[in-house]
Amino acid sequence: MTQIFNENGEVVPVTVIEAGPASVVQIKTKESDGYDAVQIGFEDAKEHRMNKPEKGHFARWGAPLKKRLAEIRLDEGETYEAGQVITVADFEEGKKLDVTGTSKGKGTQGNIKRHGHHRGPMTHGSKHKRLAGALAAGTYPSRVFKGNKGPGRMGRDTVTVQNVLLVKVVPERNLMLVKGAVPGVRGGLLRIQYAVKGQEV
Repeated sequence: MTQIFNENGEVVPVTVIEAGPASVVQIKTKESDGYDAVQIGFEDAKEHRMNKPEKGHFARWGAPLKKRLAEIRLDEGETYEAGQVITVADFEEGKKLDVTGTSKGKGTQGNIKRHGHHRGPMTHGSKHKRLAGALAAGTYPSRVFKGNKGPGRMGRDTVTVQNVLLVKVVPERNLMLVKGAVPGVRGGLLRIQYAVKGQEV
């Protein structure tokens, strides 16, 4: 993250994202696949790092070799061609985006950090400081119900931040600056699309 100044001289916290260029690798249609979608590829791959089925897939559609593949459903009337390049210039400044990524993994955590539970008393011989507390009744049901909030793995989940403002686009460097933070670590992969909800018409 960094910060920039807008036209009014106000500081805007932004995240700098390298967006594209991405190539259209495959076209899926209702006739052949049952639905309309495109498969896009990001980040060039070296040929010797690809296996034969992967090379054949790219060769069939006449697309360049890419490391990362993702599929995006198409709306009615949207059309793409195999090999077409999608760049950051296709996005419009001032629009809102939905950004999806994998959140930071935090390993195994206790119920206080994981779920925001309160701790127990810290004095007078209390042995209940950061424990989970009672989980269920003893005689009946004699088990812990599924979905009970307790310690466990935290983070590394798919998270979508909605209605993120696209502040600036830098086409010559394939960069977009969005207001605020986005999920994941530095260098992580993100899925960016126009906001489904809250988009100003």
